[in-house]
Amino acid sequence: MAGAWKNWLDNYFDLYRSALATENIHEKLVSFHDLAVQVRGRKGKLMFAGNGASASIASHGAVDFTKQGQVRAVDFNEPNLITCLSNDFGYENFMAKAVEFYADDGDVLVLISVSGSSPNAVAAAKYARSRGIKVVSFTGTSPDNELRSLSDIGFFLDSRAYNVVEGVHMIWLTTVVDMLVGRAEYAVGNAAAAPAEA
Repeated sequence: MAGAWKNWLDNYFDLYRSALATENIHEKLVSFHDLAVQVRGRKGKLMFAGNGASASIASHGAVDFTKQGQVRAVDFNEPNLITCLSNDFGYENFMAKAVEFYADDGDVLVLISVSGSSPNAVAAAKYARSRGIKVVSFTGTSPDNELRSLSDIGFFLDSRAYNVVEGVHMIWLTTVVDMLVGRAEYAVGNAAAAPAEA
């Protein structure tokens, strides 16, 4: 039975292999790392948001940046927050309103959207830019997506394979966390003891 799937799986995992060799990915990872170090140094925070599976990735990122990377981070996935702001301002505006209420000068907004065209993510990016808040995005699908064009650092995977794009977004995010720690293997309870500055 496994033989029948061999070619399919080989082709499928080739999507991941090519994604990990995305052009300029090393430079973008270093840029995000350096920005996170700056945020940590000025005691600012990263604000994460996404929809659906990207919301789960945002939550994972916020926890790991806080605990392992020692960079304070929050996400906007609390149901009370989402439903309150959506009810009062519309779902397309809830992320922007969350940024308005939670952002301090010098914070950074991290938005995750496979399409790069989710209206609430685009609105949040536009609001953040109007406040002078830097935007880091993780997108896919189309290279000229609006969210990518609004970003200071735009991670992009040229693919319409949603699970692959989301999986790679997670890899890129957690890579930056491990860069902050300075190593790939560590006991997570002690990971943040001596974060790397390099």
